[in-house]
Amino acid sequence: MAKDEKKKKGLLGKALDAVSSRDEKEAAEEAAKAAREAKAAAQKAEAERKLAEVRAEAAERKAKGVQEKMEKAEAEARQAAARERAAEMKEKMEEARAKARAEEEAKRTYVVKSGDSLSKIAKATLGDASRWPEIFELNKDLIKDPNLIHPGQELKLPK
Repeated sequence: MAKDEKKKKGLLGKALDAVSSRDEKEAAEEAAKAAREAKAAAQKAEAERKLAEVRAEAAERKAKGVQEKMEKAEAEARQAAARERAAEMKEKMEEARAKARAEEEAKRTYVVKSGDSLSKIAKATLGDASRWPEIFELNKDLIKDPNLIHPGQELKLPK
């Protein structure tokens, strides 16, 4: 009977078959086009995701580099501060040494007062009056006669 039905369709049946076949073909083409567009959109989204990852990695490397630079700058600042403190301490030590030398030098000199003699000065500063010749020897440029010293003279004292 299938042969009989095909013969019976005639022109109208054949036209209907052609139209439905054409509609199915157009629908299939539209579905294929939509599938291609969806695939392209997915590929674009994947490319954008990868680009975002690359940018994020670059930003992380840059942040790490900035962090390392900051840490290096902080270390250099600490070193500079330590050098500055060391220089200040060295300066203070030099000042203290100079002061101690000046005090020591002041202790090793004596300004003659009225009524002084070399033996009195030796007794007062050195603890032994018999050491007066040491004072005389150190001050020969100022004293010509050990029995004649004058108030105001600054005499060097032995150590």
